[in-house]
Amino acid sequence: MSLRKQLTDILPALLPANPADAIKGTELIRLTRLQLTGNYSDASLRYHFSIMSCDPASPIAKVEKGQGYYRRSAPLPALSGAQELLALTQGRLDDLTTVDQDMVDNTMLRIRKFRAVVTRFYEINGRFPFAFRQAFGKDAPIANLWKYPELVLVDWETGGAPDEEMALDGTMLDFKQRLGIAPFRLHATRLRIQPSLQTFREDFYQTLAVSTWAHGGELVYAAPVEDEALADSLRRLSGLFGVGVTSFGLTPEALDELPRPANILNAHPRETEAVMAKLDVNRIAAPRSRSHLEWSELGALRTESDEADKLVSWLTRCIDERRAEPFKED
Repeated sequence: MSLRKQLTDILPALLPANPADAIKGTELIRLTRLQLTGNYSDASLRYHFSIMSCDPASPIAKVEKGQGYYRRSAPLPALSGAQELLALTQGRLDDLTTVDQDMVDNTMLRIRKFRAVVTRFYEINGRFPFAFRQAFGKDAPIANLWKYPELVLVDWETGGAPDEEMALDGTMLDFKQRLGIAPFRLHATRLRIQPSLQTFREDFYQTLAVSTWAHGGELVYAAPVEDEALADSLRRLSGLFGVGVTSFGLTPEALDELPRPANILNAHPRETEAVMAKLDVNRIAAPRSRSHLEWSELGALRTESDEADKLVSWLTRCIDERRAEPFKED
């Protein structure tokens, strides 16, 4: 039996499931030797650990920051509104009838909590989120996963310090308008619960696809990106295409412990502070913003989507009133 086949059989029982308890390479070699058949050098074992940790099908993963190895677990499904549950079946919406309803409800509650956390985090950090919801209803076409973001993050570039209601500098607004420059930056944002080597390409390229009309795109994960091979792969793609990648450090279990979504969105300042204290926000790769919007694509999106039209109307109203206000449904 080859060394790799032996390691595939042996390592799952030796590796800890929690990356925080990662085992050092020297200790893993010692424990592995007790079960190995054949005489292999330390260098050979270390080489195999390193190569296998880059393979999403292998049981071993290397921690992103620090030293040591842990057991790679099966990923949770990627989510995008109601249709994100397609990842459970890798099929059509009709296939969801075969999925356990309790699991579906729990999964959907996690993504709603995460959306609420992301919304509040960016609100208190001076960014203005706009959520697409109708685009992901149960009767919406699957193609919408590649057309619409969950959130658009608006960064106003005129005015003073960010606040819930920020006065805009009229002179700068007029100046930028005459130059044909938008007084804000729009980043189309895709939200996902669990990063994994099996699904990160789909996550990334969906984010790229839904952000072609905006200044840039951002992929935001709830759970930490602890797999070194995964983090490196995301950085390589980001370097090529400019999409930013961020982790909020919230495991699925941590999401389960958070309050209901409505409580997160309407929490008092001290309660919001307690929720934000649970985050461990890590920028895996910074977004690379384009200088201009793709107006033709934004115009086409607006004709197809009432929500995109609301986005444009909201931004126009803020400019006309010289005040950046959070979006509110009529």
